[in-house]
Amino acid sequence: MDSAALTLVIISAFAHASWNFLAKRCTTPEIFTWLMATSVNVLLAPVAITLFIINPPDPEGWIFILATWLLHVVYFITLSRAYASTDLSLVYPIARGLGLMLIPVLGLVVLNEEISPLVWIGVFGIFSGIFLITWWGRFKALLSDPAALLKDRGIVYALATGILISIYSVVDKSGVEHVTPFLYMYLLTSAGTIGMLPILSRGFTRADFIQEWAMHKRSAIAGGGLQFIAYGLVLTAFEVSRVSYVGPFREIGIVIGVVMGSVFLGEQFGRGRLVGGTVIVSGAVFIAIAP
Repeated sequence: MDSAALTLVIISAFAHASWNFLAKRCTTPEIFTWLMATSVNVLLAPVAITLFIINPPDPEGWIFILATWLLHVVYFITLSRAYASTDLSLVYPIARGLGLMLIPVLGLVVLNEEISPLVWIGVFGIFSGIFLITWWGRFKALLSDPAALLKDRGIVYALATGILISIYSVVDKSGVEHVTPFLYMYLLTSAGTIGMLPILSRGFTRADFIQEWAMHKRSAIAGGGLQFIAYGLVLTAFEVSRVSYVGPFREIGIVIGVVMGSVFLGEQFGRGRLVGGTVIVSGAVFIAIAP
């Protein structure tokens, strides 16, 4: 994996885990996610306008912008509802893990990318680590009643989020060939600002928005900045590396997310999460050294 892409994705992983931590720590994740997106769209509007004037999207680029915009509207909803239903250290591995498993397959099938055997080993390692983190100590229960997985609303939303991650990653890999990465990121962030609002207005009152802002405005602004940096760097990495490499490697953020959930939120951290985290890091090393 290219060293420049490697550096970008490592920084991105820290930023991504950090904004997910802030989203879990808030009072109402759905509103908090909207506040994060809105703060980015407001504060970075001058930068976006400048980028648009200097290097506007080409006609084909608008197709990818529309596609990722629609995908991210649903993504923001499923992710925030997953956090409203269950632990960060459970949602984060499931959502990222399923996305990780599907990204190389879509990269191979849709983008015709050539994938090194080391990457497949790394993907298998990361996926195995995610499985260990999620199901350690519950293997018998999972085998005896696999359908129980779908009875937990939080897990269902996390699985939906993972599917969306894999799809928008492939869309965005092609999108940044037509649109400057950080302008592309700004435009897709508006999916959270504009796209989520009609949906949220059905379930929450104006007072709910005001209360969340009053309690967590600094975290919302910080989270929005971290979210922008996290995926903006990934989009930049897409320009110099394959989505089949970048997508799985960024899942080292899972280890960071699990540690944050355990240290700062008091979530359980047992042997399974320690072993699983180690396996994830090992898998990431294989991807990092792959040609």
